[in-house]
Amino acid sequence: MKRTFSIRSFRLRKRSPRAEFFSMNFRESVEYLYALGNEVLAMKLGLENISKLLAALGNPEKKYLKVQVAGTNGKGSTCAFLESICLRAGIKTGVTTSPHLISITERVRLDGKEISEKDFARHATRVREVSEKLVADGELETVPTYFEQVTAIALNAFAEAEVELAILETGLGGRFDATTAAHAEIVSVTPVDYDHQQILGESLAEIAAEKAAIIRADTRVVLSEQKDEAMNVILEKCELENVKPRFANYRTEIKAVDAVNGRVVSTFAGDELYENVRLGLSGRHQLTNARTAISLAEILRKDFGFKIGKTEIVEGLENARHKGRLEFYENFLFDGAHNISGAKALREFLDEFVCQPITLVFGAMRDKDLTEIAEILFPKADFIIFTKPDNPRSMDASDLENFLPPDFGNDKVLQTQTVKEALEKAREVSSENHLIVVTGSLYLVGEAQKILNE
Repeated sequence: MKRTFSIRSFRLRKRSPRAEFFSMNFRESVEYLYALGNEVLAMKLGLENISKLLAALGNPEKKYLKVQVAGTNGKGSTCAFLESICLRAGIKTGVTTSPHLISITERVRLDGKEISEKDFARHATRVREVSEKLVADGELETVPTYFEQVTAIALNAFAEAEVELAILETGLGGRFDATTAAHAEIVSVTPVDYDHQQILGESLAEIAAEKAAIIRADTRVVLSEQKDEAMNVILEKCELENVKPRFANYRTEIKAVDAVNGRVVSTFAGDELYENVRLGLSGRHQLTNARTAISLAEILRKDFGFKIGKTEIVEGLENARHKGRLEFYENFLFDGAHNISGAKALREFLDEFVCQPITLVFGAMRDKDLTEIAEILFPKADFIIFTKPDNPRSMDASDLENFLPPDFGNDKVLQTQTVKEALEKAREVSSENHLIVVTGSLYLVGEAQKILNE
């Protein structure tokens, strides 16, 4: 039976008789945050709540330099490349990303390591206490949302750890995303495409406008390659703010591609020359994200005095890792291809590097337009197992069958009600030489990895 939690059911526990505040342990902190509602369904547009929360916390975000990365695709990979570069350069670095796959602690990294459960709970207690006081004092009508509080936890943890640089992955959009309240000094927009249209707008121009809203007059701006419709909107925003963007347009020459894992060896030529770089992330599409990370690293060096040399950039690109994106485990391949561009990148990878039969484990959220995603991915599969991740936004497995190609045999399709059942069925129908590809949603990927780890 699925457990549900009510915010009212929680009581903060005193640390000690002399303590002036109460504390939650890690389990309690996670249950409290989840009780605030799904991070998309319970999302509240606007920066007022998060701004007041950060101010009440003493504006921790003002104690370090910040890079904010927005866009539709490549945000997480760009953050992973940049984080790896900065760690190689010895820069004390904090990173916040979303969503997490297995543990909420993945959302807050300090010097390349996830925050400890104890420290997460401690910061969560502080953020909750301040949030509830703001409501009690009439400063806010409701407590900040799940995503707002997790963002505040990360920013507060970075300040306590005295990081020099924080890398912030935008959750959704940009204009009203909680990370935007941190007022990053450097911002980047990775490739913009269709996703979350019901929130961000139906046209590419509308979506791009929401992403470009993170650009301010006092920011350095790095732009990845874009479709013309999106680029025009972003450049208009730059002109409005009197900002001259830097284009991540390094010339690339592919020297080799690993036939086993799809990792590209390439030379990047621009202001500097980076030769024979073997990217740590798989797929040709990672060249775009690598170019963006290089441009961000060079701005950190040239404009903000960070000691990042060519060696650190090359080694950082080569040692980057990103969970749940073209990630292999035994005969499983995990990839959170949750939109059209992500599906295309996965299909290109499968076409080029996978010659064995494929069993596709697929689950998605109800707010996704799956028509084109299905057209891209489903024909590649020998078997398809539809499932429903444990998320209130998940689409029923039976509804997923509506997106099957007309000529796909019914004997090659199975429905399951849980991810655990889907993994069991995938192993049953797959021979030893099958590759089991788990995709469609990062929530599915995370749940599957948790089950396999256990």
